[in-house]
Amino acid sequence: MANTPRTTIETDVLVVGSGPAGGASAALLGMYGVKHILVTKYGWLADTPRAHITNQRAMEVLRDLGLEAKAIAQATPQHLMANNVFCESLAGEELGRLYSWGNHPARRADYELASPVSICDLPQNLLEPILLEAAGQRGSSIRFNTEFVDLVQDADGVSATVKDRLSGETYDIRAKYLIGADGGRSRVAEVIGLPMLGQMGRAGSMNIIVQADLSKYVAHRPSVLYWVLQPGAQIGGIGAGLVRMVRPWNEWLFIWGYDIEQGERQLTDDEAISIVRNLVGDETLEVKVTSTSTWTVNEMYAGHYSSGRVFCMGDAVHRHPPTNGLGSNTSIQDAYNLCWKLKLVLENKAQPSLLDSYSAERQPVGKQIVTRANKSIGDFPPIFEAVGLLSSTDPSEARKNIEARKAPTEEGKTRRKKLYEAIAHKTYEFNCHGVEMNQRYASSAVVSDGTPEPAFNRDHELYYQATTWPGAHLPHVWVEQHGVRKSTIDLVGKGRFTLLTGIGGECWTQAAAAVAAAYGLAVDVVSIGPAGCDAQDIYADWYRQSEIDEDGCVVVRPDMYVAWRSRQAVANASDVLIGVFGQLLGRTAENADAKASVAAA
Repeated sequence: MANTPRTTIETDVLVVGSGPAGGASAALLGMYGVKHILVTKYGWLADTPRAHITNQRAMEVLRDLGLEAKAIAQATPQHLMANNVFCESLAGEELGRLYSWGNHPARRADYELASPVSICDLPQNLLEPILLEAAGQRGSSIRFNTEFVDLVQDADGVSATVKDRLSGETYDIRAKYLIGADGGRSRVAEVIGLPMLGQMGRAGSMNIIVQADLSKYVAHRPSVLYWVLQPGAQIGGIGAGLVRMVRPWNEWLFIWGYDIEQGERQLTDDEAISIVRNLVGDETLEVKVTSTSTWTVNEMYAGHYSSGRVFCMGDAVHRHPPTNGLGSNTSIQDAYNLCWKLKLVLENKAQPSLLDSYSAERQPVGKQIVTRANKSIGDFPPIFEAVGLLSSTDPSEARKNIEARKAPTEEGKTRRKKLYEAIAHKTYEFNCHGVEMNQRYASSAVVSDGTPEPAFNRDHELYYQATTWPGAHLPHVWVEQHGVRKSTIDLVGKGRFTLLTGIGGECWTQAAAAVAAAYGLAVDVVSIGPAGCDAQDIYADWYRQSEIDEDGCVVVRPDMYVAWRSRQAVANASDVLIGVFGQLLGRTAENADAKASVAAA
């Protein structure tokens, strides 16, 4: 009897993984009208809260997807994230506190000026269903219990072997491109041999998820994170015992360290409850344990994000501890960077060379966040030293040292100063606005306007600095359109290029039409200025922020990044813009004269 040929399913893009990176990819591809299939080896989505800090850049992607309201409805808002508390226990003495996540009055304006959206706390088990529902509604074919096994590539596509974990059937999915968003143990990254730099398993921590009413200990000092510094405490991979709010104020995640060299630690419910009560400081606390698990602190990133027609993103290419809250946010932005490029290539409006810009733009970001997250762990020892936890392993001596910080002595004065300074330095973890927002891309998908990159006027990790310099994110300012207040980022996105201009910029409208004729690519044109323009610059903030003359233009990519700009109108605007898009789309050879026009401009 002849062997029955294996089933093959065909699609344009195969997404492996349903976490923030995979879910965002599927939702975006669906919005862009790209045929795709998402597979995940699991029977459902995240069953624990894991990642939770959701920063403004990630929220902007959700806004573009039309999902911001759903996210806000499930999230804990910014004002309830206000404090990072350092204490001996929740019921015990507080050692210090830090305004966090843009809640200090001196920092709030930085966040409000940077984006129309707010940072929030949205646990991963609530985020993933929002993304996958949107993907399904937009045409995504979703297959649970389907494990990616292997792949082979050729000049025309990728053949992936997958296994149905329920039936045991193995079959093939033939795709033109494949996205590996399958997490920190990525099989896709392994198969294509991505070069991984760094170290896995640097330290061990355990998660204990519980239901417990802690209102009387926390409601007066609302926070996401409460750091517990105790004499004799076992310091975990993140630097201290941690009480993390999942839902205010009755669902919590407790993190405690274990010695990774002794192997993975398994907790009984009684042991977990004992740890919880110890960190809270209440031996009578009613606790219901939901789950326990262990994880390791990693410091690893990929040297390159793609091989041929396969692109990896999310934890597959950047693996790090949860400090700074950068993981799911960066994963979503990886997807936002890649998916519009896949759309244009699949529509034959851009050459495949456009896809090379994905790794060029996102790999430096991955390296940056892995380094920053691990550096934040190293910022904890000065706090321990200041309160005297490092000077003795004897709990009674450590308690005396902690108490001594309050003494009216020179030693007490010195310790207080060190403690205040050490806690203040943690702003690099809890107010890292620049790390979240300041990415500037350099690749073939950005065309220089001939100006040097603007220097940062303030600490580039702490403060976001808006600019329309090509390669930077479009600045947010409020404008008014048809009587509705909108952000400039609401004028762009949705998978389309947008050209922003003003009074006297009619030549750019004609140039956009010329681009459409040359490449079959529609470019939206929005004029911003006084009454009569498409959007009214009601506060003149765009006038001040755009860094161009009113008759100039800013070309914005579908992911809200500036592709190119011209300070003013030019006589040969159509030739210039055709040349710019020729470079962006990898189609310069189709219009060599236009390329020369760009150089001349």
